[in-house]
Amino acid sequence: MTSINQIAWDDTVLPFQLDRSSIRGRVVRLDGVLDHILTRHDYPAPVAAAVAELALLTALIGPTIKLRWKLSLQVRGKGAIRTIAADYYAPESENAPARIRGWASFDEDRLTDAPHFDQIGEGYFAILIDQGSGTTPYQGITPLAGGSLSTCAGTYFAQSEQLPTSFTLSYGQSAAPGQETSWRAGGIMLQTLPAQPMPGDSEGSADGLIQAADILQGAESEDWNRANHLLSTVEELELIGPSVSPTDLLVRLFHEETPRVFDPQRVEFGCSCDSDRVRNTLSIYSQKDIGHMTTDEGIVTADCQFCGAHYEFDPRSLGFEATVDEDGKPLPQDEAAE
Repeated sequence: MTSINQIAWDDTVLPFQLDRSSIRGRVVRLDGVLDHILTRHDYPAPVAAAVAELALLTALIGPTIKLRWKLSLQVRGKGAIRTIAADYYAPESENAPARIRGWASFDEDRLTDAPHFDQIGEGYFAILIDQGSGTTPYQGITPLAGGSLSTCAGTYFAQSEQLPTSFTLSYGQSAAPGQETSWRAGGIMLQTLPAQPMPGDSEGSADGLIQAADILQGAESEDWNRANHLLSTVEELELIGPSVSPTDLLVRLFHEETPRVFDPQRVEFGCSCDSDRVRNTLSIYSQKDIGHMTTDEGIVTADCQFCGAHYEFDPRSLGFEATVDEDGKPLPQDEAAE
């Protein structure tokens, strides 16, 4: 068994439970993963901060759900920052890392010095769960409100899951002596669970906030308030690390709550894009449509917004009227007509 002091805490999610109360949580540290996501794009400061916040939330929420494939967080607004998206891919096998990617679109001319949340504007925060082939994807949406993406995530859990949930996050650029500047981030998620399902609860009900409040009664309310008060004492450098390990941080914050940790989950940057997926996306188009996408050089190009991968295709091999395969060999007449 690996000693807990030997674990490299960068790019990990550490689940924990406070045994004194019905509260569970996670501590996340993102170092290389976040730096990889952000340095692949020349994002202005507010956009980079928005992507960092959403990536942290994705890392914290992803392991909470028993995923077989992918959880996505998406933010869409009418402001200068139009779209932010982050995906969490579940580990493909035991002891394998989870994978995270993130991306944003924005109107640079409209960006200001205001906090990044204010520059998203009116819009929505969405959580999408895709369990893979043969399943129906789930989607939960909540309006953008409360001053931060983490507040929106807490509102989602209160409304759709009836689970009081809070997040404390920190992120920024740092540099050790003699090293280049890189991104680091950290955060803690707290979530209380009801002793038993609430009678009449329904997913996405309009009175979810009232039901979530009903969970927090008596001793449970005291436990929740006390845990969040203790969490409010955390310092940004404690969250980001690396001088304070997540286990030491939990002991510092919650030693009277008897924290118990479970196996950490490693995370790394990962993207699901490949040429087959791009071809499949373009399979709905006719040859006339494909013709409009063809460059003067006679090819169709596509770039992955997440990882920057560049793809080039023979236009004759694309769409439902394709006449050649991906290697340029003629397709049988009946297959080409399908």
